[in-house]
Amino acid sequence: MKGKKLFAVIITLLFVLVFAVSCMYNQAAPAITQSPIPAPTEQLLGASDPAASENPEVTDTDIEQNIAKNVAYISASKLRVRETAETDAKVMDNLIKGTAVEIVEEKKDESGISWYKISYDGVAEGAGGWIAAEHTVKDRTELLSESLKALDFSPQDKTAEYPGNPRVEARGIYLTKYSASNDRLDRLIEMTKRTKINTFVIDVKDDKGHMLFPTKAAEKYSPEANKYVTVKDISALMKKLKENNIYTIARIVSFKDPTYTKQHPDRAIIYKDSGKPFTNSDGLIWASAYDKTLWDYNLEVSKEAAEAGFNEIQFDYVRFPASNGGRLDKSLDYRSTAGESKPQAIQDYLKLARERLSPLNVYISADVYGLVGSVADDMALGQYWEAVSNVVDYISPMMYPSHYANQTYGLSVPDAYPYETIYHSTKDSVARNKNIQTPGIIRPWIQDFTAPWVPGYIKYSDKQVEDQIRALEENGVKEYLLWNAGNKYSEGAVAN
Repeated sequence: MKGKKLFAVIITLLFVLVFAVSCMYNQAAPAITQSPIPAPTEQLLGASDPAASENPEVTDTDIEQNIAKNVAYISASKLRVRETAETDAKVMDNLIKGTAVEIVEEKKDESGISWYKISYDGVAEGAGGWIAAEHTVKDRTELLSESLKALDFSPQDKTAEYPGNPRVEARGIYLTKYSASNDRLDRLIEMTKRTKINTFVIDVKDDKGHMLFPTKAAEKYSPEANKYVTVKDISALMKKLKENNIYTIARIVSFKDPTYTKQHPDRAIIYKDSGKPFTNSDGLIWASAYDKTLWDYNLEVSKEAAEAGFNEIQFDYVRFPASNGGRLDKSLDYRSTAGESKPQAIQDYLKLARERLSPLNVYISADVYGLVGSVADDMALGQYWEAVSNVVDYISPMMYPSHYANQTYGLSVPDAYPYETIYHSTKDSVARNKNIQTPGIIRPWIQDFTAPWVPGYIKYSDKQVEDQIRALEENGVKEYLLWNAGNKYSEGAVAN
């Protein structure tokens, strides 16, 4: 009997002990599983909001970090920032699609419209304004088409500075392969001693596909390209430029190459119905950016330029030809075999360039249309801002006011408003760079020529160039390249 009582007591004690431990565990559990995100942030995002619960594998690291900071992205093509949370309030600014903004307050007006008070780059602390919440998203990937979602926006492994090739704040001018080989070269070198100019962008492979100096790559892929060289001794040229402390950039025209397509007509872009080569208004035949053999050719020329001593390789015409906003795409055969999108092809080309050229301690850059930073797509050219900027060291939007359509940025004739055009274009481009963690440094091409073919044009000289540089500086951009096809520059605008 005593044994049974003892057994009952033991069972009772064990039950009490298990119950006590269970209670302790249940009390501790919330502290272990509690979300580290502050309650106000959760409430603003919403418990069921995809941005709050999305698997990190399908978003960029920067997007995840931005969510935690109450960041939203503009989803309208352009959204007005108002002084107060009212539809008729004073407009303080306009933000382009994709711009990241930080939400600092949320409210509804009398009609039930939700508003966000926001802060964003370029606005003084404590300033900002109000935007309609319905024109924002919390996850930037929601703004991307399926073709753009396939692009690589992840942080890239970029070298801060290569040994023996220090970075400079480039203030440059463009030189044709002819200017690099005659007495004009000496005059332009002398110009650098009187001005802020410290950089020469020199044609190594020009718009016709011709070489600056004889290359093994041209001999292999397009022998005729070597017939028009202007510099026989590239070592002597590079020695002279280095002795005068000039930062050198090799311009490589990538996919506009009539010499290559003449020798390889089966690789040119053609009309599907007739089989005839596609040309733009200049009559030059375009190669396809899908042509991997042309990739190899361009990158082997680039390698020879790097080995010759150029500090940087700049890829121009790194795009598909203008096709009336993509409306001609159904009529054209781009020779694509893998089915990748235009922006995918351009980004992959530039990523391969980095992979092959980085071991040579040379920087890479890419020219893009000036408007690319202000539009939400790739303009049917394959140039999507974040995709290009993410993989190059420098991105050079061609911000020539003469190249913008009337009414762009609300300007009747952008060519007549050099400061305003550059200011708006730069502001948009700087905002786009904020969308990625490893953007290229913005170094625009600006206009140092007069465009008489533009109705309402103005004459460009020192003042107009100065105005463009001022617009860049006011947006925090310190580098620039002057373009003049004849290599005659407004020296007064860049005088020491």
